[in-house]
Amino acid sequence: MTLPILFEDGEALVIDKPGGLPVDRPRAGGESLDDHLAALRLGFQRAPVPVHRLDADTSGCLLLARNPKALKRFAAAFEARAVAKRYLGVLAAVPAQPAGVVELALAKISSAEKGWRMIPAKKGKPSLTRWRVLAEASGRALVEFHPETGRTHQIRVHAASGIGVPLLGDPVYGDKGAGRTLLHAAGIELTREGKPAIVAQAPLPADFAALGFSDG
Repeated sequence: MTLPILFEDGEALVIDKPGGLPVDRPRAGGESLDDHLAALRLGFQRAPVPVHRLDADTSGCLLLARNPKALKRFAAAFEARAVAKRYLGVLAAVPAQPAGVVELALAKISSAEKGWRMIPAKKGKPSLTRWRVLAEASGRALVEFHPETGRTHQIRVHAASGIGVPLLGDPVYGDKGAGRTLLHAAGIELTREGKPAIVAQAPLPADFAALGFSDG
């Protein structure tokens, strides 16, 4: 598997991670991003390191740092909410409203039967996502998401519990109608002092297009 590079300079790479490839090695074993980091050295001494995480099913823009100083700066930018992120997702049905803001605090729960998942909870971590419907096809909706926070499973829970419609293919939060959870990190932008901004866009995956959707 060759991972497409969307942005490259001396301290950063942005790759187009395919849906289904975990960033971290699964407990049960199997392929992960770790298996491809050596190939992404591209002549550098060190292999790049992912700055943030995407769910295994989520495709699209993943930022990698090429040295420890860059990793520290980029991680601080994520922590400070200074990274602009644009996601596209397919909802399993058309929502009642064409756009909105979901502000639901999230907490992690775990059970022997269902494993762990995130739920809306008053005592959870504050989470905010802006969204709007871009297109409709066959009773489904292509939605643009702009998460202002970066909580685990944020967009997935905000879709199911905030918008009221789960992402197509999301087995944890309410839908199994696709081969994967249809969420795509379509764009990322990070400004840097004294250097051009990191800007990358990932093309719409084939499984989105197969449902009749396009980006733009």
